[in-house]
Amino acid sequence: MSGRGIFISEVGPRDGLQSIKSIMPTEAKKAWVSAAAAAGVPEIEVGSFVPAHILPQLADTAEIVAHARTIPGLNVAVLVPNFKGAQAAIAAGAHKITIPLSVSETHSLRNVRRSHAQMLDEVRQIAELIRSLPAGQRPHFEGGLSTAFGCTLEGVVPEQRVVELAVALMEAGCDEVGLSDTTGYGNPAQVRSLTKAVWSAVGRDKLTGIHLHNTRGQGLANALAALDVGLTTLDASLAGLGGCPFAPGASGNIVTEDLVFMLEAMGLKTGIDIDALFATRELLAQALPDEPLYGLTPLSGLPKGFEPATRK
Repeated sequence: MSGRGIFISEVGPRDGLQSIKSIMPTEAKKAWVSAAAAAGVPEIEVGSFVPAHILPQLADTAEIVAHARTIPGLNVAVLVPNFKGAQAAIAAGAHKITIPLSVSETHSLRNVRRSHAQMLDEVRQIAELIRSLPAGQRPHFEGGLSTAFGCTLEGVVPEQRVVELAVALMEAGCDEVGLSDTTGYGNPAQVRSLTKAVWSAVGRDKLTGIHLHNTRGQGLANALAALDVGLTTLDASLAGLGGCPFAPGASGNIVTEDLVFMLEAMGLKTGIDIDALFATRELLAQALPDEPLYGLTPLSGLPKGFEPATRK
């Protein structure tokens, strides 16, 4: 997939599945990951190392990581809530580990049951563990700034607080930070402003990606603002599955199919075959027959004569 302009990270197998009651069969998850990778998706967040009694939907994450690791060229990402989760992720062989640090401390206590100080201690322990590994075995370590654009529990989240925690994560040992609109509060102007503020504090190369939700219909507008300001990695979820079970009303990830169509129609290469992506969606529909699937492009079809940028 040479010439890829935008890097899309598929988060459905983690953020999508954690937010629904249905438990997707392990073999169906493997088929999803394989099909998405075959369609050209470069990175998939395949699960989260959270205790099974908290998120039984993701209890098989280690097995999914092992499967994903057999797919050539695929970057295998996972979420971890703490040091114990990171140990499991490293043992499983994940290429990328993200730990969420909610800028809203109320959300942090609800989501991972830890304060900011406690979470930063976890980050330092994880960073030390990663540094102890041989260079070729060290996963990339990202600090995800959750609720960076607002919180359903606290309301307004000050920009300066986001910046301060971005600096704290880098000082604690993360390789980079990422911005997350966990609750779908963000708007395009806020995306531009917050990105520039974090860049000024930690460096442009330490923030390249953003995780957006479409809760209030701002998802694609915010994605475009992110690209306009200079971010290059966008999270999205097949069929728009996803949200945060610990943030009331936080539904709706960006639909991967709609995002890929928008970018390809704009002449931006994602490296993803949109027809193959639609076929992957069918696997999801078969495995989760009782779950609503979102996205306008798959329902409307591609415009007559549409030629994706990736094929040019």
